[in-house]
Amino acid sequence: MKLQRRDFRFTERLRVRWVEIDAQQIVFNGHYLAYADTAMGGYWRALALPYAQTMSALDGDFFVRKASLDYLASARYDDLLEIGVRCVKLGKSSMQMQFGMFRADELLVHGELVYVFADGGTQTSKPIPDDLRAILNGFEAGEPMLDLRLGSWRELGAAAGAIRQAVFVDEQKIPAEMEWDAADETCLHALACNRLGQPLATGRLLVLAPGVGKIGRMAVLRALRGSQIGRQVLDALVARAREQGWRELLLHAQLSAENFYLRAGFARRGAVFEEAGIGHVEMFKAL
Repeated sequence: MKLQRRDFRFTERLRVRWVEIDAQQIVFNGHYLAYADTAMGGYWRALALPYAQTMSALDGDFFVRKASLDYLASARYDDLLEIGVRCVKLGKSSMQMQFGMFRADELLVHGELVYVFADGGTQTSKPIPDDLRAILNGFEAGEPMLDLRLGSWRELGAAAGAIRQAVFVDEQKIPAEMEWDAADETCLHALACNRLGQPLATGRLLVLAPGVGKIGRMAVLRALRGSQIGRQVLDALVARAREQGWRELLLHAQLSAENFYLRAGFARRGAVFEEAGIGHVEMFKAL
């Protein structure tokens, strides 16, 4: 039976680049394997698993054992492709992934990659850990991949603080004394963890005035950005504000994140200003 886009829970969208076409003005055959590999990276993000951190925690890694592709039609420069990925079989140590590469509803290329879970140093195969097996099967069955909790700093601060340290202090070079404040003790905090218990994203909700709150300290680990985890954290904080009957939420968005908040229904208000040497803009949302 011919593969269709709806057969895949996860798809990665790619645009064909000029460098990927050959003298026949079609995508060079070897690039389809690169497309499959790129989509595989997206699949791990859909599982809410930062790959390097996860493999380190599981004391192993996946190595390609077999790759095969079946070419039905050609992609061309500037085509928008959707690369579907799904796990179709798990052996004791092997994982069989199926790919379908679509232009609109037309299947262009399909194939498989077979990986073997092994010791990272010796490349000696070992059993796929039960926790990872459950995540892979759960994703394909439609189960949620995140555990999102709301709570106090006492409950969530250790994990939330580690994310903020990694994103704001280590990555963005914001001085540590500007990152930590007394408001953490009174804020409502959100924490998103994957099914291995790894903390991935955080944010907080602060009371500014009766009926008015401020969302802040929104942070997602770099490897998981663009995977909708930040949106789920934001939506959870907005939902709690609505439950409490608040009328408005404010936030200070870094300019690089402005479109993220616009898509979530926030609107820009006022001129650009700097916080910690980074351009920001105030945004608001009526509830």
